[in-house]
Amino acid sequence: MTVYGIHASHEQIPPKDLLDSVSRAEHAGFAAAMCSDHFSPWSTRQGESGFAWSWLGSALQATGLPFGVVTAPGQRYHPAVLAQAIGTLSSMYPDRFWAALGSGEASNEHITGGRWPRKETRNARLRECVDVIRALLAGEEVSHDGLVTVDRARLWTRPDRVPPLFGAAVSEKTARWCASWADGLITVNAPTETLRRIVGAYRDAGGRGRLLLQVHLSWAPDEAEAVRVAHEQWRSNVFAPPVCWDLELVEHFDAASEHVPAERVAEVVNISADLARHAQWLHEYARIGFDEVYLHHVGRSQSGFVDAFGAEVLPRLTGTNGGNRS
Repeated sequence: MTVYGIHASHEQIPPKDLLDSVSRAEHAGFAAAMCSDHFSPWSTRQGESGFAWSWLGSALQATGLPFGVVTAPGQRYHPAVLAQAIGTLSSMYPDRFWAALGSGEASNEHITGGRWPRKETRNARLRECVDVIRALLAGEEVSHDGLVTVDRARLWTRPDRVPPLFGAAVSEKTARWCASWADGLITVNAPTETLRRIVGAYRDAGGRGRLLLQVHLSWAPDEAEAVRVAHEQWRSNVFAPPVCWDLELVEHFDAASEHVPAERVAEVVNISADLARHAQWLHEYARIGFDEVYLHHVGRSQSGFVDAFGAEVLPRLTGTNGGNRS
């Protein structure tokens, strides 16, 4: 059965409020959680960007939920440091943590002052980082000279069981490439046929493990309000690669999205006041074959979404009773 979780957006919500949201979500019946790992939001309107790794320790302690994070080794994070973070959380909370590894976005990585590489170079760097992280989590001493440099690194605190390292992909090409190294795949909502092709590309290339999906959605009791929230918060996020990979500052995203209409936002966000419609969308993702679906309400206020989906949407999908769980 598909697991339905909540996505915690550090770009939009202060970390204390985000912690309250995931605790509320657990009580409402959400079975898992994941979060973003950004240094910068996508827009000045979003206005936050807490440090995911500090927050994850608190969130894992405050709830019983399994958690994951999408992160990018190689520029902002040295792979040995990221391996240490992954290893420490996994040793403290066995079998409750996963990490998805991607090639990153300039909006987060430019802060190091290093050159932003071409996509093929970023992929090659990511693959080197994956191999370094896996070797360190396996207890090896690692030295490496390539697109990243590692000198005699060793993890002294490691989990008994190495957590899964998923690949992050939004295209068939990247999904096929991830199949060569990932323990599973995560992507974001797209038209049904696009998702089927991404999943098919991963599986046909020998991809193993679980399939995860992050779903952007906007809900409010009033349709116009659901549209307004999505447009206000998420119109900076409608751009396909390479634009979303290469813009550096929130001001760049705000300028690029100044004239984006609400109809364009609806192409990347599931917008509806109808909870049954949201359940229908989510059920369709399960039919495609996603093992875990993480719901990201793009509004900055989360409590109404959590309560409504816990009471009305999750029961339609899982066959459980609605309402808060004791």
